[in-house]
Amino acid sequence: MRTLMAGVVALLLGGTAAAETVDVRAGRLIDPAAAKVLADQRIRIVDGKIASVTAWRDSEGAATVDWSGFTVLPGLIDLHTHLADGAIDENESDPAAPLKRSEARTILRGAAAARTELRSGFTTVRDVGVYRGLTDVALRDAINAGEVEGPRMLVAGGYITTPGGGGEIDALAPDIPLPETFRIGEVHNAADARDRARYLLDHGADFIKLIATGAVLALGSEPGALELSPEEMKSACDEAKLRGSYCIAHAHGAEGIKAAIHAGARTIEHASYLDAEGIALAKANGVWLDMDIYNGDWINEVGTKQGWPAEYLRKNIETTDVQRRGFAAAVKAGAKLTFGTDAGVYPYGLGARQFAYMVRYGMTPMQAIQSATGEAAKALRMDGQVGTLAKGAYGDLVAVKGDPLGDIRALEHVDGVIRNGKLIR
Repeated sequence: MRTLMAGVVALLLGGTAAAETVDVRAGRLIDPAAAKVLADQRIRIVDGKIASVTAWRDSEGAATVDWSGFTVLPGLIDLHTHLADGAIDENESDPAAPLKRSEARTILRGAAAARTELRSGFTTVRDVGVYRGLTDVALRDAINAGEVEGPRMLVAGGYITTPGGGGEIDALAPDIPLPETFRIGEVHNAADARDRARYLLDHGADFIKLIATGAVLALGSEPGALELSPEEMKSACDEAKLRGSYCIAHAHGAEGIKAAIHAGARTIEHASYLDAEGIALAKANGVWLDMDIYNGDWINEVGTKQGWPAEYLRKNIETTDVQRRGFAAAVKAGAKLTFGTDAGVYPYGLGARQFAYMVRYGMTPMQAIQSATGEAAKALRMDGQVGTLAKGAYGDLVAVKGDPLGDIRALEHVDGVIRNGKLIR
């Protein structure tokens, strides 16, 4: 802790010149791209970007941040978070809760979530949808402006969903309409899907999120059921592609997974009922599977204690084990897999617990780390920019006391975080 605080003081008191160049001494450095571990390295960050990685003995000058007693690796990436909106509080079992919070309070909650997520080691996240439209755009922009502490965010702006589908809060009486801000991505046909995708991208979204199938944590919505039509999904994906973006698909059901891949989805979220045909189709189309295999245990344990709706708990039980079997089959088949946790379903800051599940269901520790670094960066179309030690990449680093390659759970206890060359903790 003393060395970490010394680094803080050096960064705060060093003035403009000191802030531009940061030299980090890493006792052990995990390079996921090379699948190697290097001893006693200097990582030089200039103007927020990695300038060089060299052996400490071959370099000169004192360390700005002395992590010689730690294992260091690139900042982690979570491709499935809900920081800006939609979080389920541990003591909050009301499905209509997001409707009972003001927009201001929602954004303030998002700011707190972003800070927690960054300090847990996730320096880049993809925030994959909000109930109250465009609150994620506001949070992302505040972080980029330096007004809020948080990870680098890419955001969806809202959900493309059918009326009453898995992307809506369907917890009110049938004759009580949802506010328009909660229906920003509601579609009835392919033309609507194109128009809503265009609207979201025009208003700051980085990508489009499709609710292809029903959801676990939505009333009256079955995970295996197709909700968006293939035509609606393709229309939204085509519009995203025209605008230099892409779409991702929430898809639990086997048929929904395949329909979303055929429609042009870049990543498949959840993929609970993934089958052999779906794995083969994902491989053939270069599609990533982003499977949240940790949070089923959290929902079952905490949701039961807190009295979450019985429908939620039933669907969670039905999808948890089959999803993990599908994950293991995908690993064995060599499919492309990324790290996505559904942060917000469980308390923020606990996302690294998923690494142990990924190892338990077939990955090596290095593969699990790669899923949250270089592989996730490729899915984001940010290869060489995040999740890497490459020259010119963002200066994002994480330090832990243990050896994640010997015990992957070491990543659950982060001791130091640097984002864009700035020491966060």
